[in-house]
Amino acid sequence: MSIFQRISDIFKANINDALDKAEDPEKMLKQMVIEMEESINKTTLAVANAIANEKSLERKTEKAKKDTTEWEQKAMQALTAGREDLAKGALEKKAVSARNVQDLEPVYKQAKTTADKLREQLTKLKAKLDEARSRESTLIARSQAAKAQKQISQAFAGVGTDAFSKFDKYEQKIEKSEAEAEAFEQLAGENTSLDDEFKKLTTGATVDNDLLELKAKMGLLPEPGDDKNNI
Repeated sequence: MSIFQRISDIFKANINDALDKAEDPEKMLKQMVIEMEESINKTTLAVANAIANEKSLERKTEKAKKDTTEWEQKAMQALTAGREDLAKGALEKKAVSARNVQDLEPVYKQAKTTADKLREQLTKLKAKLDEARSRESTLIARSQAAKAQKQISQAFAGVGTDAFSKFDKYEQKIEKSEAEAEAFEQLAGENTSLDDEFKKLTTGATVDNDLLELKAKMGLLPEPGDDKNNI
């Protein structure tokens, strides 16, 4: 798999699916950013090599062109000096340099096109990495918020709800005990009132007997025959 294919796979990955499958989304996000950085570092090295090759071909092409011009000038110089043999030798060198120019120019142009394309792709990848870094902090914040919400929901749905239910149960039990105590208190009050009434009756009868005995002792009670006379 090429470097660019690897980077493409990383950037095209569905982050949401990865987060769903990951046990720790935060670690997964950080790992993905690290992989992007490593891939871009490799791509940067590849781009640097492409640029170096482009520059090397450019220098060779320029040198071949310069050699072509110089050998032509030397041939002209040799003819001026009456040395056709030297002129022929110089023209042969010129021909070799010219062929080098013809061979190098298309290769150089292709290398330059490739290097330019790689530069553009690297720039785009760096922009995507910056975007991923920015989204990383946002997604981590969302992940932490989701964890907190999940804990709160679990508290209400699980142990928390059970605790509240127990609390309500004990409150109801206490209220029941209070009601029972109040009922027994009322019953005790009613029994006390009834006993008091009977005590009053008993006390009243005793007082009446004591009054009769006192009247009899003082001779204040009417004689038994008085009732007949009155009749």
